[in-house]
Amino acid sequence: MFVKQLSVFLENREGRLEEALKILKDNDINIISLSLADTSDFGLLRLIVNDPVRAKQVLKESRFSSQVGDIIGIRISHTVGSLSAVLSAVTEAGINIEYMYTLSVGVEGASLALKTSDPTGTVEILQGQNVHLYSQEELS
Repeated sequence: MFVKQLSVFLENREGRLEEALKILKDNDINIISLSLADTSDFGLLRLIVNDPVRAKQVLKESRFSSQVGDIIGIRISHTVGSLSAVLSAVTEAGINIEYMYTLSVGVEGASLALKTSDPTGTVEILQGQNVHLYSQEELS
């Protein structure tokens, strides 16, 4: 099970983030979760939205560079060691975790967006763990 993530490349200058978010708002795109990382030159805004394909199109029309890709959305129990156990299962299979961030989905437990070097293999491993794998529909 995969979830579509929109990645937007932003020049690191005042107001650029606000511009991108306003475009999404003005086009009725709902932001479910986001992560923002920056360097001195640019920012990388990762978003889970209700309509990633349309979001990419309206941003492109306003000269924002973006791409849509797959991530894995999971929910784990909110107990000591549960994240460590899940990530150990993935890394012990030789799969690299490229990045992750929390999801804001208003449910019991902790929810994460996870990007790995082998998404299909990761899903197979996670299906054997005590986690819930989100579908695109659940997060939209």
